[in-house]
Amino acid sequence: MYVSVSNTFLKKGVTMPYFGTRDIVAIVICAALWTALNSTLAPVFFAATHLPFLCDFFAFVSLILVIWWTRKFGAASFTGLLVAGLSLALRPEATQMIGFAVTSITFDILTRMVGYRSCLDKPLPAVVGLLSFSTICAGLAGLIIGSFFMNPKPLITIFAGLHAIGGFIGGVIGLILIGALKTRIVTPKGLQ
Repeated sequence: MYVSVSNTFLKKGVTMPYFGTRDIVAIVICAALWTALNSTLAPVFFAATHLPFLCDFFAFVSLILVIWWTRKFGAASFTGLLVAGLSLALRPEATQMIGFAVTSITFDILTRMVGYRSCLDKPLPAVVGLLSFSTICAGLAGLIIGSFFMNPKPLITIFAGLHAIGGFIGGVIGLILIGALKTRIVTPKGLQ
C-alpha cells in the first residue's frame, strides 16, 4: 500500500524527516549570520562600550528569523546550540555563548507554547509575544552569564537588565525584518 507524502510516493511506515532541507538551510544560515556577527562586531562593541546590547540584538534577530522561516519546534534550539559550538570553536574564551544556548532553548519553548501562528501571523500577538519573549530570554541570558562571570553579585541584576534591553531591540528589528519580508511577498514554506 502506498501513501502520498509531499508529492512523493513512499511505502507505508516510512516517515519523512522532521527537518527538511529548507529547515536545515534556515538553521545554518541564521546560525552562520549570528556567529559571524557575534564573533566580529560584538567583541569590538563590548570592548568600546562595556554594554552587551549587540550580542542580544544578533541573537534575537536570528532566532526570530529562524522560527518565522521554519515554524518548527527545535529550530531555534538547534540554531542556538550550533552558534554556541561555532563561537566556542572560533573564540574559546566566548563562554558566554552557553547562556545564549540556554536562552535559545527557552525562546523555542515559549514560542511553541504560544503557537507559531499567534506569534508570527497575528500583528498584535506577534508584537507583544515576540518582544516579551526576546526581552525575557535576553534577561535570562544576562542572569546566566552574570552568575558565572561577574563580581560583585549585585551587579548581575543590572547586567541582566542591559541584556533585556538588547533583546528588546533585537525583537523590534526581527519583527521589522519579518514585516519587510512579508511586504516583499516572501513567505516561509509552510505558508505557500
